[in-house]
Amino acid sequence: MPERRKKYTPEFKDEAARMVVETSRPIAEVAREIHVNEGTLGNWVKTYRAKHADEEPPLSITERARLRELEKENCELRMKVAFLGKAAAFFAQESR
Repeated sequence: MPERRKKYTPEFKDEAARMVVETSRPIAEVAREIHVNEGTLGNWVKTYRAKHADEEPPLSITERARLRELEKENCELRMKVAFLGKAAAFFAQESR
């Protein structure tokens, strides 16, 4: 006897995909938790991401702090590169 396929509501599919996207948990883990095939959940996540491509999840407090830290470090490194470029140009002119 053929096995009947289980039907899921669009709300269930969106909620399952949101669990993967917003928590950054692996698809396999969430699929096991909600008793859905990994490939099926993967398709739902792909569809969800395509529908919500312009929406970006808000950053957590730790992510914001890390972003600020990296922006500060980036700024400092740009200043060092600019200084070293000027120093190299200065010494190149002086040696002629």
